[in-house]
Amino acid sequence: MNTSTVKLDAASVRVLDQLGTSRTTLESTTLDLPQRRIALVGSNGQGKTTLLRAIAGLQDLAEGSISVDGHDVATELSAVRSTLGFLFADPSAQLIMPTVTEDIQLSLRRLGLKRRRRQERATELLAEAGLGHLSERSVHALSGGERQLVALTGLLAVDPSVILADEPTSALDLVNRAQVVTELMNVPARLIVATHDLELARACDRVIWVHAGQVVGDGEPGEIVDAYVSAAQGRTPWPGTTPPTHLARTLPEDRA
Repeated sequence: MNTSTVKLDAASVRVLDQLGTSRTTLESTTLDLPQRRIALVGSNGQGKTTLLRAIAGLQDLAEGSISVDGHDVATELSAVRSTLGFLFADPSAQLIMPTVTEDIQLSLRRLGLKRRRRQERATELLAEAGLGHLSERSVHALSGGERQLVALTGLLAVDPSVILADEPTSALDLVNRAQVVTELMNVPARLIVATHDLELARACDRVIWVHAGQVVGDGEPGEIVDAYVSAAQGRTPWPGTTPPTHLARTLPEDRA
């Protein structure tokens, strides 16, 4: 069982807008995230991606702290990144080598493997993922779903304990979405995914609703997704500054 841990302790993020005015994009947030599959839901611009980027050390904190597997993100970033993988909404941002197999080999350099072994291992990983037929394909000639699957294979090549995924299904058709979701839900790493794909969110062990930079709902997937949908459809008001108490749940550490 994966025993990795992600913890936020009063973590907050502030950014400067174009006019140089400070704006809070993540209010003081304390979370313990031990579940195997966690989804972040909420409207655009409410803080889901900010939360993911802060966990990955891609966004500086104004206050508080975040740790991954006991390593502080601010002071032990290299240790954090050695155990964490980030899947971007646009996989083209992380596919940087000319061909698929070369991109997987680049990921494998982190393991200190010799060149021939990197080549062999890349071939093995692509075959295991059902992507062997793409090995010599240009990364620029891949479909959206193929890019996302190759990017995920590159992340898994180094055996991360935690994967953060930012809108991994947002630009995919039904066929590619199904394949990407299947792969994500079967990865051995813990998964924290920011998503508008509510079917994917409902399949997770825990859902966290982020609104106006705050956690306003946290608990069982069905209840939290239903509450979010109700607000989005105008049947109930958007949450105020105080998280609704009926949306807070005590969850088991790992339902996997």
